[in-house]
Formats: sequence, structure tokens, C-alpha cells
Amino acid sequence: MAKWTEDELDRILQGTSAKCHLCHSRLARKNHGVVGARGAWHVDHSLARVRGGTDYLRNLKPACINCNCSKGGGSNRTIRARHGKTQAPLSCEGRRRARVGNTIGLGGLGWLIGRAFLGPGPAILGQSSAR
Repeated sequence: MAKWTEDELDRILQGTSAKCHLCHSRLARKNHGVVGARGAWHVDHSLARVRGGTDYLRNLKPACINCNCSKGGGSNRTIRARHGKTQAPLSCEGRRRARVGNTIGLGGLGWLIGRAFLGPGPAILGQSSAR
């Protein structure tokens, strides 16, 4: 088993906002490798080493011990499907970007729907209603 630095473990865990990349359960940073502890986790190779995966950080994901042990050399898709998931959780930065994008996108959609049903309206165009 490879040994990772504290910084590497932090980066691996932050990559999924401290959630198992397979079942999305919350993980505890202090419980890395502590079998039986709440939020215990292992470093999982997204592409298993037996299938050509490497120890590069981009291939390493946090996984709860149950998911990691049941995955073995199998695929992420199979384990995620058991839990009704299709993707790994977003990182904190990824969640922030998605939130901003959704706010802008849905705000624009609301504006378009409002305009389609209510018309342009004088306040939107900066015109006074009295002439």
C-alpha cells in the first residue's frame, strides 16, 4: 500500500468535498485507514492499478472502506449504480462554480419566461408608464 503525505491526503479528500466518490457518504479526515470508525476511508484508485491505474493524484479518490473493499479491481460505475449514483461528488470549488452557473442560468431563464408571459414592461425598458 502506498504512503501519502498529509498534504496529499487533504487534496484527495477535498477533491470530492470529503465524501466517498462512490456512495457519497461523509468522510472524516482524521479517520483515514481507521477500520470501524465513523467516516473511515481509504484512498481508492479511480482506475484500479490492476487495470493500469497509477498513483498520480488525479487517479486517487477518497472512498469509504466498505465501497473501496467491495470495488476491488472493478469499475466505479458498478459500485455507484448500487448506490443510485452516476458521478463522483463535486469538489468545493466545483460546487461553487456550479452554484454560480446555475444562478446566472436560472436567473436568465426566469427573465425570459417573465418577458414571454408578461411582455417587456415599462420598468424593464427604463420607460415611464405615464406619457
